[in-house]
Amino acid sequence: MIPFIKSAKKQGGVTIRDRRLTVIVFSLFFSWLLAVPFEGQVLYTIMDYYGVSAQSYVFGAMAAHFAGLIACGFFVRNMRTAKKLILFSIAFCAAVTGVFFLPPSFLWTAALFSAAFLVGACVAAWGYYFKSCTPKDERIKTMADGLIFSNLLMILLNMAAIHISPQIGLGFSIMVLAAAFLFALRLPKNGNEADETPTEEASGYAGKFGTLAFLCLFIVVITINSGLMYQVVNPAFAHLEWLTSWYWAVPYIAALFVMRNLSGKFNRSYILYMAIAWIGFSFIAFLVPGRSWINYLVVNTLLMGACGVYDLFWWSILGDMLEYGKNPAKIIGIGLASNVFGVFLGGLVGNAIAAEQTNTLLAFGVVFATFIMLPLLVARLTKLLNHHVYLPAPAKTPVRAQIQTINEFALTEPLTARESEVMGLLVQGKAYKTIAAELFIAESTVKYHVGHIYSKAGVASRTELMNLILKKPDMDSES
Repeated sequence: MIPFIKSAKKQGGVTIRDRRLTVIVFSLFFSWLLAVPFEGQVLYTIMDYYGVSAQSYVFGAMAAHFAGLIACGFFVRNMRTAKKLILFSIAFCAAVTGVFFLPPSFLWTAALFSAAFLVGACVAAWGYYFKSCTPKDERIKTMADGLIFSNLLMILLNMAAIHISPQIGLGFSIMVLAAAFLFALRLPKNGNEADETPTEEASGYAGKFGTLAFLCLFIVVITINSGLMYQVVNPAFAHLEWLTSWYWAVPYIAALFVMRNLSGKFNRSYILYMAIAWIGFSFIAFLVPGRSWINYLVVNTLLMGACGVYDLFWWSILGDMLEYGKNPAKIIGIGLASNVFGVFLGGLVGNAIAAEQTNTLLAFGVVFATFIMLPLLVARLTKLLNHHVYLPAPAKTPVRAQIQTINEFALTEPLTARESEVMGLLVQGKAYKTIAAELFIAESTVKYHVGHIYSKAGVASRTELMNLILKKPDMDSES
């Protein structure tokens, strides 16, 4: 057995083995998604090999992928079903990838579209494992690891297809799916019952669906530039095949690595605004005459670095929002479908408009719209989510002062010693699992104490509790 898989230690009530398994499975099947059906270079090379236009295949695969992401949440309602779908989807995709070893026929269309649909459903179903196998506080790291490793594998698959042969690239992609299937067999069949129901404070927040809708709109708008990149920027540097085959995703991976490992004290919200500027500067650099390797490095580094910052932003936000709904497949599916729709729109526009200057002006329009939307989105998310690393940190109030305030406002009696301990961790934004692990008690016991805290304070959610604390007029002087 692989040593880092064999470990079964617990972190915040979650088995590290299961968490690592979820990262491995995601990385393997997502690398196949990036390398084959979703604007993948393996797909493009096999199309070029047979002299077939890839355009209709690519857009059709995107539409099928979008449909799979949306549909999954309607028929996958628990982790057991999610595991069955993941195993079936991976096995099916591995089987139909072999169709592309044959000459072009109607089988290509059927294989690509059906595989794109199922891998979309597979990504959405993986949301159950994202929620159950990673504590809320650590989901940004799980997501960063999954995206980093999947993109590294994608680079290897792309280089095999481009520099060795399309058939070798196809063969390696099937091997990746076979490995994903073997690891997926070891995923747990069931999660904790609490993981499949929304938390008490989550169910009490009326604006969560509006915030999710606004987040999805933001994802659509900002990823339009990704679609333009596929159809406009990448073809402009096609003559630099050796460089583009491997460097394309390097700035993306580097941005993910940096954002993953930044100190918790660092305010990542500033980087969101910086990344918008990077996108604008990348298209300015694209307007510079000449298509040299230096021009490519500048354009691609700025653009893909920004994509890495924002992909981890909305992925990790969706990870936190899994606490606000019963079905993780719906939340992940809708969020990622927004990304696919944005790329689809950008690709259609970039393909329809031949003039590079016109597409660049459109990109600037998208940058401007994103800049206007971002502060509105951050404000909404800050009200909904506590202590997310991409969002501005709330004003810190000493825990003792917070507990004293609650005791002063208590409707019945002061908090007990244990309730005070739970309260101190609760107001720090920590999840029930994390509180249980730190206090060495059961998660059900944490919920029991939280219920008493809410009852004594006369509130129904963590949001109301925090608002009650902040209403104390002399709190700033006490701190």
